[in-house]
Amino acid sequence: MSSGLTRRRGAGGAAQNLADSEATPSRNSSSHNVRDAGPETSYDTSENGHKIAFDPRDMSESAERSKQPKLTMMEEILLLGLKDKQGYLSFWNDNISYALRGCIVTELAFRGRISMEKDPARRRLPLADRNIEVIDETMTGEVLLDEALKMMKQSEKMSVATWIDLMSGETWNLMKIGYQLKQVRERLAKGLVDKGILRTEKRNFLLFDMATHPVVDGGAKEEIRRRVRNVLTQRTVVLNGSQWLPETLEFRYLRTLAMVCAAYAANVLENALSTLGHEARERAFAQTDELLADYSQWPFGKKATGNGIGANLPQIVAEEMSKNKDKELQLEVVAACLSVFTRLDSLL
Repeated sequence: MSSGLTRRRGAGGAAQNLADSEATPSRNSSSHNVRDAGPETSYDTSENGHKIAFDPRDMSESAERSKQPKLTMMEEILLLGLKDKQGYLSFWNDNISYALRGCIVTELAFRGRISMEKDPARRRLPLADRNIEVIDETMTGEVLLDEALKMMKQSEKMSVATWIDLMSGETWNLMKIGYQLKQVRERLAKGLVDKGILRTEKRNFLLFDMATHPVVDGGAKEEIRRRVRNVLTQRTVVLNGSQWLPETLEFRYLRTLAMVCAAYAANVLENALSTLGHEARERAFAQTDELLADYSQWPFGKKATGNGIGANLPQIVAEEMSKNKDKELQLEVVAACLSVFTRLDSLL
């Protein structure tokens, strides 16, 4: 394949514990360790004159959630990978942990928290090797996103690829092992339980018990599958508004394209295409290769011709970008994350 990604077919049914399999050394005591700031308290006066204490961060997080889709990109990828009834991932999936860390960086960029460092000299470097910086410290209300955001704020500036590597534990530098995000899959699954998409069960696998997370809201997963099939099989792509992809959301189409490419990199895309015939699936994978090639470069879509499947996508993405010209440095981060996905098989 042109992207260099490895696609495995017919993965076995053996269970993979959602708790990440990387080693989990304790964090060192360096200044890079992140600790929550002390509580902030504000007061409001009720109708009867009593003061009511509240944390203003709760208000900002609530406002943030109202503007964003119900599921983060990481949750969508994990949900695509889970077996509906069994509630676990395929044992043979080596890519998903790394891809999920890439989704964290991508999601922070879409939410306007990080961007490429505004340095003209960065253009001499490959996309993935360009430094990113925090431009908005406001918490998102999503635990993993906020943990990553705090680390980025308190750290020296590093590149997109370096951040994804460090959060995945892909480093020999003992001074930076504390950047690794632990148990990402299990924490995402618990977040989906809180959102009413999954439930938690205990299952026995030979010599040990394991927490599994079967799907209880099949509508959420089916909506993601429909969106993927829409992008990869329709000549004219139309994404209807829903709680999963609100009409008011910025970059609705570009976000969906990034999610499809992330699902490909995470080796879970085939789960959305299982209802298609063999030839249709092969065309869908070929279309994903083209999308990944188009949107893993900056500026986007130099190769997009607008012919065949998704003929309207280049124009729609261009329109989304023209409405948000001040956010090009954020979208450059998205392109960099997708460029990391294109070389995923060589990294793992």
